[in-house]
Amino acid sequence: MNDLLDALRHITGAAHVFTDGDLSAFTQDWRKRAHGKALAVVRPGSTAEVAAIVRACALHQAATGVSLVPQGGNTGLAVGSVPDDSGRQIVLSLTRLSAVRGIDSANLTITVEAGCILHSVQEAAEAAGFLFPLSLAAEGSCTLGGNLGTNAGGTQVVRYGNTRDLCLGLEVVTAQGEIWHGLSGLRKDNTGYDLRDLLIGSEGTLGIITAATMKLFPLPAAQLTAWAAVPSLDAAVALLGLAHRHLGAGLTGFEVMGRFALSLVDKHFKQLSVPLYQDAPYCVLLENSDHESETHARTLFEHLLETAMEQGCVSDAVVAESLNQARHLWHLRESIPLAQAEEGLNIKHDISIPVSRIAEFVAQTDALLQREIPGVRLVNFGHLGDGNLHYNVQAPEGVDAKAFLRDEEERVNTLVFDAVARFDGSISAEHGVGSLKTDKLPRYKSPVALGMMRAIKQALDPQNLMNPGRVVRI
Repeated sequence: MNDLLDALRHITGAAHVFTDGDLSAFTQDWRKRAHGKALAVVRPGSTAEVAAIVRACALHQAATGVSLVPQGGNTGLAVGSVPDDSGRQIVLSLTRLSAVRGIDSANLTITVEAGCILHSVQEAAEAAGFLFPLSLAAEGSCTLGGNLGTNAGGTQVVRYGNTRDLCLGLEVVTAQGEIWHGLSGLRKDNTGYDLRDLLIGSEGTLGIITAATMKLFPLPAAQLTAWAAVPSLDAAVALLGLAHRHLGAGLTGFEVMGRFALSLVDKHFKQLSVPLYQDAPYCVLLENSDHESETHARTLFEHLLETAMEQGCVSDAVVAESLNQARHLWHLRESIPLAQAEEGLNIKHDISIPVSRIAEFVAQTDALLQREIPGVRLVNFGHLGDGNLHYNVQAPEGVDAKAFLRDEEERVNTLVFDAVARFDGSISAEHGVGSLKTDKLPRYKSPVALGMMRAIKQALDPQNLMNPGRVVRI
């Protein structure tokens, strides 16, 4: 081990190889559910250093059993970016690779290193007069490399797609320590297998993304936000259909929030003043981005809401009158996970269901869980526009949350995931598989698909050096 650690210090400088002291920022996951032990935390300063680190680890693996865990902002929710407890894994923190390498205004692209904070990418794009639309609650601390590694979604998928849809090219260090220079800004390249799409969403198990070329979009002339109370989840789905017809590509956000989820925000963050939630089982947050004018945007929005009220899809609504009001409404939505954490430990689910079947899924699964676990509380919210729900389960009131998690998590997961499978959905929509769901995949994913995934992993990483035990086991 000492020879390997000396080699790593030689590559990055001793100041960027941590082996003692408090390493919990790198070895504990964001939800504090997993606590690993690292052989070392290494912080390379360039792609060349990343490649040299991989080659050193590959050379020493037979003697040491070492493996690599790539890490960005460590904000993931599937325990895919922290080491296990073996003490033989090296955390490869990419936060020093944080540069914006360039913006190509004519090609509408930005090239950014993997350790760049998502909010910094957004700011760099806006400073150049463009929009980078990837947006999620952790954008102040998550990194673009992590977003790519998990194919993150967020609040604007309904218009712009997941991170994969925003990426045109990658720079990647392979499991052999070679560098694939794939930072093309091409929108058409039909020269074989799409390696870019293969690496995106692979959670560092096939290679290490060190930089990416991402799409940019014109800044909208106006952006309006509305908060609507709806009488049912069926009504929310109907409202979504109306929004598509009335706003077209201008519909950039469509979030649904259950009454109990919003009641937690009201309970734990009284100062936020949650509107309308007490009089309706669900509220919806809509965003309209218009490239003509604010007057045009407001006219479309108001006509949509009037039509929705006439058809019974909406019982009441407010339209933000300023940017600050819009930010406040979005802050309410983004405060749900924080309020849930204040309420106590909980069981999180990041699932996707065909939009047309979401209301039926929720009705059946709510009833099933309440029958199996009387008093269980369901924190249901998420990105209805793209069929992604955060279908979370809170312990019954008065029940010890830690004991509930210990005794019921496996049963709750099985009940929910089996229901997801019955509705032709996915047990992971945007958070990835990590280590939390690796053992679940054989039950819910096609054996043929799993066989293909294992074959790809074995072909690209025959030493099982890259984030072993995550996504798929070989």
